[in-house]
Amino acid sequence: MKYRPHDYQEYASEKIIELPETGLFLDMGLGKTVTTLTAIDELMFDRFEVSRVLVIAPKRVAEDTWTTETEKWDHLQHLKISRVLGTQKDRIEALQTEADIYVINRENVVWLVEQYRKDWPFDMVVVDELSSFKSNKAKRFKALKRVRPLIKRFVGLTGTPTPNGLLDLWPQMYLIDRGERLGKTISSYRDRYFYPGKSNGHVVYTYELKTGAGDAIQNRIADICISMKAGDYLKMPELTVNDIPVRLSGPEMATYKELEREKLMEVDGLQITALTAATVYNKLLQMANGSVYSDMGDPVEIHQRKLEALEEILDTANGQPVLIFYNYRHDYDQLMRKFKKYDPQTLKGQSDIRSWNDGRIQLLLAQPASMGHGLNLQAGGHIIVWYGLNWSLELYQQANARLYRQGQKKGVIIHRLITLGTVDEDVIQRLENKDATQESLMQSLKARIKRIKEEAR
Repeated sequence: MKYRPHDYQEYASEKIIELPETGLFLDMGLGKTVTTLTAIDELMFDRFEVSRVLVIAPKRVAEDTWTTETEKWDHLQHLKISRVLGTQKDRIEALQTEADIYVINRENVVWLVEQYRKDWPFDMVVVDELSSFKSNKAKRFKALKRVRPLIKRFVGLTGTPTPNGLLDLWPQMYLIDRGERLGKTISSYRDRYFYPGKSNGHVVYTYELKTGAGDAIQNRIADICISMKAGDYLKMPELTVNDIPVRLSGPEMATYKELEREKLMEVDGLQITALTAATVYNKLLQMANGSVYSDMGDPVEIHQRKLEALEEILDTANGQPVLIFYNYRHDYDQLMRKFKKYDPQTLKGQSDIRSWNDGRIQLLLAQPASMGHGLNLQAGGHIIVWYGLNWSLELYQQANARLYRQGQKKGVIIHRLITLGTVDEDVIQRLENKDATQESLMQSLKARIKRIKEEAR
């Protein structure tokens, strides 16, 4: 296929070529991969400025997206890509293969750094979904930081650089410019732009932006970071979000309320942390979906109302492909059993992605965390169903963008199954408000505990 870039893609490619360190904060669907590959091609074969490129990406993206993009576009088909995936033996063989670009999943970054250490062979590194390096305490961040001085060119790609707030930005920017703009340490960054929020003695749980700090941070990084929103550059397909209320019977709601109260009372009076809130809400979301794991690890069924609502959606889809997002293994097992006649499939590799895009899969089941980044599935369908909702705004947006993106020919419909009177309603409010902070999660849990205690009086 002949590449006819949008103006913004030409601009972004030129910036990668011009700047040795670049952050492309491009919205989902704006074509970050082909934009970056075009720049790599020129740097490698026209300007002779780089010789060996490493791409670090989520596993699914590493398996498929970068290879598919080089095969898709005429001007990139000469690029040789080696996928550093699989067993250690497979990865070593891939590294020994002559290629232009080596693609590895982010889980193996630590292994790769240990493999080479000071003999680091890649003069250009591209991190696809840089937001997965947002924790300065993560091993993958520390490993990449160690070899960063040996990297001549660095490109960070993401559509969501600050999924939980601007504190997430420092580790990503450090990898891009080695601390030149936002400071050499996370503590100096915090001291300059934030003040302590909620704390207990010397332990600070949250940090708040100082007045004007947001604009100051943006100004500091503006010379090397390009931020673009899809709505400003593309004519996006029509989007319809359809919230479908799921009503429980009296006995079912009583069972849910009893189990919910038990879970909430287990943490009542304790210090509520982000981890505590996430753990409790995971249990509550399971119950809203219809089942919950017992202490023995077995699923206990509460209701089948979401399965019934989903059955109606599939009936009215009239054979059109449907992408269903689920969160828990027991949900997946129920979906596979209930809708066996639709021959439900999951994506295990490139052949499955092609089957979906060719219209050969009627019902696709996907876990949002495994589908969040980079996969182009818009050719295969336009109907999404959120069987189980997710607290992560980033995962929610990224998952929807698998179908709602450039190249989609039909209006996209997103069905969200919401069990009334349950934690599903809290999640919807959080997603609608685009509130992705851990603080909001903790406050939401505290409010639910307070409400449950008041109802019990």
